[in-house]
Amino acid sequence: MTPRRVFLALATTSLLGMAGAAWSQMLDELLKAVDRGDAGATATFLNKGADPNTTDKTGNTLLMIAATQGHEAVVKVLIDRKADLVRRSSAGDSALMLASLKGHLGTVKLLVDEGAPLSHPGWAPLLYAAFEGRAEVIRFLLDRGADKNALAPNGYSALMLAARGGFADATRMLLYEDVDVTIKSYDGNTALKIARSRKETELEELLKRAGAVE
Repeated sequence: MTPRRVFLALATTSLLGMAGAAWSQMLDELLKAVDRGDAGATATFLNKGADPNTTDKTGNTLLMIAATQGHEAVVKVLIDRKADLVRRSSAGDSALMLASLKGHLGTVKLLVDEGAPLSHPGWAPLLYAAFEGRAEVIRFLLDRGADKNALAPNGYSALMLAARGGFADATRMLLYEDVDVTIKSYDGNTALKIARSRKETELEELLKRAGAVE
């Protein structure tokens, strides 16, 4: 290789390295913008060519990060840029599941209105909402057609998860929707048995009045 070609090759490599470093920095700034809820900065980075399905080091997409934080404006920007509503993280979480877990009702509504899946095998948004006792999210998801008797991988229903956490409002909401109070988990638990074992007297009485048995 001639000295000129060597120089050109080195120069090209250097330029590519600089471009790669700049791009990496931009993606890092994008992740920070999403995390702090800066919709304007997020839109600017996307306008520069950033992928709306960019992930952080743990595999969470921008939409998942924004949904977890309840940053509705950022979620709207990402939805408008066709961010994937179905995608799941390496832990199996979707943006809707994470918003439901954290009780961000506005974000949940945005995602559902745009077609995020309500029900699917394994952990689902309703189950996540019940796990943390998010009564208003539970009501919304049920109104939109979530499977009220869906089971988590351990065989627990939303009612059982609400009882396990001692969440009276969430339990009432589920009972009002006439969920199945007779479901048994794989280890033989029922919602009533769980409430009784945890000495949740109020929940025990609610469940009994709804016809629950051990």
